[in-house]
Amino acid sequence: MIKELLVILIASSLVNNVVLSQFLGLCPFLGVSKKTETATGMGVAVIFVITLASAVAGAIYQFILQPFHIEYLQTIVFILVIAALVQFVEMFLKKFIPGLYQSLGVYLPLITTNCAVLGVALTNVQKNYGILTGVVNGFATAVGFTISIIILAGIREKLKYNDIPESFQGMPIVLVTAGLMAIAFCGFSGLL
Repeated sequence: MIKELLVILIASSLVNNVVLSQFLGLCPFLGVSKKTETATGMGVAVIFVITLASAVAGAIYQFILQPFHIEYLQTIVFILVIAALVQFVEMFLKKFIPGLYQSLGVYLPLITTNCAVLGVALTNVQKNYGILTGVVNGFATAVGFTISIIILAGIREKLKYNDIPESFQGMPIVLVTAGLMAIAFCGFSGLL
């Protein structure tokens, strides 16, 4: 059991990185990765939301949707769970960490529509993960997202001080960087 969870942890965070190999969650990945502080804050918020959403969605699926044979409602139910969790995170940050709340701006509510969060919940169901395994998968996926966004933010901070041709300034160099990161993360496929 521990070995299986460790494989899921490594596979979901590095090998099948949600951003760099599945290309889910690109909006906050590209939008919030200008500073490492905001990228870290977004990463922590995503870790919280995805991990908790995996647990709640797994429990709802296992104890409500399956016994009543209404699995076809899973997408709607999962979206409602995710929206409620993001509202909770937004209220928490607004009250206790207003600086981070301001710096995340519009990207914080976008976690609700972040396809990575819904993708994890649906993947857990498709792979028949139990609640514990689903939570580990969700946590690992969110950690992979956080690793990616922090690396990109660090690179973007360094790119400010480089002489970049005018046609590559701004989003073009960010997309080239993200592409090179995706190629680099392909190297992790040899781990499993």
